[in-house]
Amino acid sequence: MIIRKNWLMDRRACFRGLGASLALPLFDVMATEKAAKPPVRLGFMYMPHGVIMDHFWPISPETYHTAPPRNLESLKGVLDQCLLMKGISGVNPAPFTGAPHALELSTWLTACLPNADRRNRVDIAISADQIAANYIGAFTALPSLELATMPQTHKENQEGLHEAYYSHCSFSSPTQALPAEINPRTVLKRIFQSQDQGAQSGLRRTSDPLERSMLDLVLGGAKDLRGKLGEADRLKLDEYLDSVRSLERRIAAIESRQAEAAKATAGVTSKKRSGSDSVPIQVVIPEGDLRSDYMRVMCDLMVLAFQTDTTRVSTYIGSTPNGVSYPELGFSDQHHSQTHHNNEEEKVEKVSKITAFNISQFAYMIKKMHSLREGEGTLLDNCIMMWGSGLEDGNRHTRANLPFIIAGRGGGSIRTGRFIDKTSGNQGDLLGTLLTCAGIPLDRPIGIATKQLPEIMQAAS
Repeated sequence: MIIRKNWLMDRRACFRGLGASLALPLFDVMATEKAAKPPVRLGFMYMPHGVIMDHFWPISPETYHTAPPRNLESLKGVLDQCLLMKGISGVNPAPFTGAPHALELSTWLTACLPNADRRNRVDIAISADQIAANYIGAFTALPSLELATMPQTHKENQEGLHEAYYSHCSFSSPTQALPAEINPRTVLKRIFQSQDQGAQSGLRRTSDPLERSMLDLVLGGAKDLRGKLGEADRLKLDEYLDSVRSLERRIAAIESRQAEAAKATAGVTSKKRSGSDSVPIQVVIPEGDLRSDYMRVMCDLMVLAFQTDTTRVSTYIGSTPNGVSYPELGFSDQHHSQTHHNNEEEKVEKVSKITAFNISQFAYMIKKMHSLREGEGTLLDNCIMMWGSGLEDGNRHTRANLPFIIAGRGGGSIRTGRFIDKTSGNQGDLLGTLLTCAGIPLDRPIGIATKQLPEIMQAAS
């Protein structure tokens, strides 16, 4: 088949029309005549500036459960729900060696460097959370939920890079950074409004089989075309295909919703939740100004959004490299300044306490998920939660061994309760493997990825 120069453009215009007609889908694809297997959710929680390595990594796989390092103390009781992997490398910063803080968050979920020829604009890659949202986001009221502790307004000019790189981790396309919500009350309203809209939405329109055949034609032709394009055109094509896949999932969701409506018309009742599932948690907005109270309510909001299936993809930027301090730890020094400790004991101790504090907020969320019944297990059993940082060591700005904690079994796809002390892989490999465990198909590597990490998976021995 000869592909004319305007072939993709014609269908891009058509898809915009289809996208508008399929706007705001809100579908329940998990309903069956009996309680269905719960969906897998993906959550990501971030802390900047790396860790004190000796205080973070377990001494050995054998002592992981019995003598965890000081930074992991708060995870006692759920270490069997966690997986640690030592040896995950980050993106090589060259040619941006003078921009460690612009890269640490922006590369965290993209595993990709910004475009060096367009430094003053956002031009990087779609992030792993948004790859997932494009695939499963049509089945929930909110395709994804982005949260942050502080405003995304940090302005700096390391290596001439755009300011958005310092405070954003989610990118819906290579050129579009997604803003995060910092107001807990606003997030709570969004969750409940989404539920109300879902109850009133009804069917949007009948899905035309022609739409599906058109999508098949575009996806098949584009796959053949991709190998013939240069790098710049491949990036454009990939961005285009991401939007096409999102539409494809929307059509699938409409079809599933129609089938469910037909059951209801026939008098066949079905339900998604099991009678033994825990009721949705109550979220109380704190009145004080303690950072721990604030962070925990944001964690509660992520839990609630997952528990009510308002979204299945969420990110939480716990802090960014712009003047964060933790006075409730007994000192007011900024996080960043202490990471340049030059092995001074007092500063090392403060960095360690800050890391332990941030992990304790993650532990709070994980433990709550583990306490909530869902299906034949817990909410955590049906989640993949990742805590981590975009630097290994804030003192030297290294990224050869990035700290990550994976929690949750991903619906049975991940074997937790282990510390793997010798892993050979990079953050793109890790992200791609986690998405695979969540059932997200990938047609290309995430950033620098070169392979899957089978040691993560349940089938590993």
